Amino acid sequence: MASVFDEIVDRSNTDSVKYMFWQGEGSAIPMWVADMDFKAPPEVSQALARVARHGVFGYTDADQSYERAACEWMRHNFGWAAKPDWNVRTPGVVFALAAAVRGLTDEGDAVLIQQPAYYPFMDVVNVNNRRLVVNELQLRGGRYEIDFEDFEEKIRANGVKLFILCSPHNPVGRVWTREELARMGEICLKYGVTVASDEIHADFVYSGFRHTVFADAAPPALRDKIIVCTAPSKTFNLAGLQTANIFIENGKLRDAFSREILRTGYGQLNAMGLAATKAAYTHGQAWRDEMVAYLEESVNYVEETLAGTKIKLIRPEGTYLLWMDCRALGMDDDDLAEFFTEEASLWLHAGVTFGESGSGFMRMNIACPRSVLERAMGNVRRALAGL
Repeated sequence: MASVFDEIVDRSNTDSVKYMFWQGEGSAIPMWVADMDFKAPPEVSQALARVARHGVFGYTDADQSYERAACEWMRHNFGWAAKPDWNVRTPGVVFALAAAVRGLTDEGDAVLIQQPAYYPFMDVVNVNNRRLVVNELQLRGGRYEIDFEDFEEKIRANGVKLFILCSPHNPVGRVWTREELARMGEICLKYGVTVASDEIHADFVYSGFRHTVFADAAPPALRDKIIVCTAPSKTFNLAGLQTANIFIENGKLRDAFSREILRTGYGQLNAMGLAATKAAYTHGQAWRDEMVAYLEESVNYVEETLAGTKIKLIRPEGTYLLWMDCRALGMDDDDLAEFFTEEASLWLHAGVTFGESGSGFMRMNIACPRSVLERAMGNVRRALAGL
């Protein structure tokens, strides 16, 4: 049966970052940045059309119905009872992480991340003159795990002030268990570490797994030092509307974070982003559920296609970003990137972008119609056959 997610949407001449910056030759399929090729739910487009028809785009802020929708989404999907007054709205999660780094640490302080990791984590630490500390994730039996002994030692030895958690993890696709989250929380509590938890991919979790909000799993005594970063941008493909909801339970921590936002000169979210987010969280549940089921079938397809080849899929528990182990191809990172762009006509994200431990890996975005994915995987099989 045809799905709404099978529709091919022409994104050329739309100023799409995903499509406009390809500088190579030919027609490589862009599967790099975390941006879906699916249209947003119809209720979102209808809400945006109503705002456009009104024709006045003055200063706009969230009302109570917006806050109720955002909190109800968290309660319904994750069983976490966030309150409206915990929410500090920002134009994006990376914006919020940078604000947390500046507002909650001093220059020279240590900030810990877990690599391979979404590369803006490194950027917001380094550009703000903080000291980057890395707890390397360990690949064991085709699944990434946390080295808890190293996690604690890195925090202790470096006097880490802030831990940026990625949950679910981009790019390795882990959905951390409640037990893993609790253990990290206990260590952070022991050393007085504040935690900024990036949960932007929380809505993409596959069969047999469940996302747990870090603040719900952490020791109660740590909850005064937790920032939960959420956004509709990945789930409903709304990144261009720049809306994020940052939940901070502790009032003093929320005030410190909000003061840093104020120092940037940033005020209210834009009118379109507010309307789209409220519509998505109010009416988008069935669309989201169907979309995740569609993506899980795509994961299965890629896994079957790569079976028996020299590329090993690290099967994701969540996210629509596939982490592929290409080390058996015996290529360095430059040659590996060139192989995919020139031989397979795919524009992917080089794994080394996410840290040294990503060397030999590639990240692929499968949030596209199945026909596009089939064409992409056909390209890969032919390229591998030509080696």
